Amino acid sequence: MAIDLDLLLKAYASGIFPMADARDDPDVFWVEPKARAVIPLDNFQMSRSLRKTIRSDRIRVTADTAFADVIDICATQAADRQETWINAEIEEAFNQLHQLGHAHSVECWQADEATGEARLVGGLYGLAIGGAFCGESMFSRSRDASKVALAWLVARLNVGGFELLDCQFMTDHLASLGAIEISQDEYVDKLRKARGYAPSSVVSAIRSPIGSAGALVAGGAGRGAAGAGVAGAAVSGAVSFGALDALLARFDEDLLGAVGSAESPGVSSSPGKLIAQLLTQTS
Repeated sequence: MAIDLDLLLKAYASGIFPMADARDDPDVFWVEPKARAVIPLDNFQMSRSLRKTIRSDRIRVTADTAFADVIDICATQAADRQETWINAEIEEAFNQLHQLGHAHSVECWQADEATGEARLVGGLYGLAIGGAFCGESMFSRSRDASKVALAWLVARLNVGGFELLDCQFMTDHLASLGAIEISQDEYVDKLRKARGYAPSSVVSAIRSPIGSAGALVAGGAGRGAAGAGVAGAAVSGAVSFGALDALLARFDEDLLGAVGSAESPGVSSSPGKLIAQLLTQTS
């Protein structure tokens, strides 16, 4: 049965999220870790090789163009992921939240060597709660694809005025990119500030598995724009996951207008170079 979307949003707003034991397990339970992994948006760690990959634009990056495909791949078993916590109920709930504008994805594409057609080689998805973005899962089918997706997400959140990037559980992969571990209490405090409102008291009771109908079983001020080139992207403390798209559109217009002229000092000449520049300014 479907998970109640309002309940799901309230749970995330209180620092609690759902998981399943396996892809084919119909039961969903609530998780409230003692420690949380977060990536400080002003301290993303970009290695030289990753910076080079981003600047090369060999991986094309989009947002919210293939959400259903991204979560489907994240939910599928792979050589590097024998088990998955995303069951059909969680997948369906997030697809609905995406349609409602709450859940978002970042996609990485590369041209197929045989056909030349764009192939989805990496991506991630998550949920926006006010000025917080709760990263859920990511995948990679090409070298550095998931790292590129995360780098673009950090740049997008900075431009959009977000304050918090939640990664749930710490891994070596996340630590190499700048993730740190904080207590659940500290996380909830940061989440409360990023959301701008206090959690509903009813959610504090969420500790039991979700029933078959998806119901309970009884028992901000934004960061502001990153860098001078994106001033005004986060207006009046509002947050926007799509602010980077507007910036890139203006970038394309400026680039077209500059055809035939020399590139100005300090001006990025490709989307990847712009992202690398934004991440350098905020690290």
